[in-house]
Amino acid sequence: MPIASKLKVVMADRDVSVNELSEKVGRSAVNLSHLRCNHSKGIRISLLEDLCRELHCQPGDLLVYEPPAREEQD
Repeated sequence: MPIASKLKVVMADRDVSVNELSEKVGRSAVNLSHLRCNHSKGIRISLLEDLCRELHCQPGDLLVYEPPAREEQD
């Protein structure tokens, strides 16, 4: 998937656990774990806002665009 989550890195930088962040944003730890490990199909803007508020960051700190590698043509 071209959009990847950097939530794991941001959480590590701020020394925040999934359970701690879950309590702060009022979302399940399972959902945050899926996002942290790039297993989510999407993210609601409201969750992005809550994460940015609690982690004191910008949306671009949490998500990155990684274009798919193109196969070389012969």
